[in-house]
Amino acid sequence: MREKLSDISHDIWASWMQYLFEVCPINEDGTATIPAWAVEHWNRQINTPYAELTEKEKDGDREQADKILNVLGNKDL
Repeated sequence: MREKLSDISHDIWASWMQYLFEVCPINEDGTATIPAWAVEHWNRQINTPYAELTEKEKDGDREQADKILNVLGNKDL
């Protein structure tokens, strides 16, 4: 079970990083720059309790939770 959860955790992280690199310009030296809109947006989300997120934002977290529940075999929780 630990390895299955580790695998899904990696998939969740990799998906996030792929999105991050899609929205961040890659500089000539290989570094990436996070756009100001993203910094503002993600800082707001970081500082917002889950209960106060928009339904759309909650849906993103719910999708990730569903991946974990599928590994645990408890899709109905």
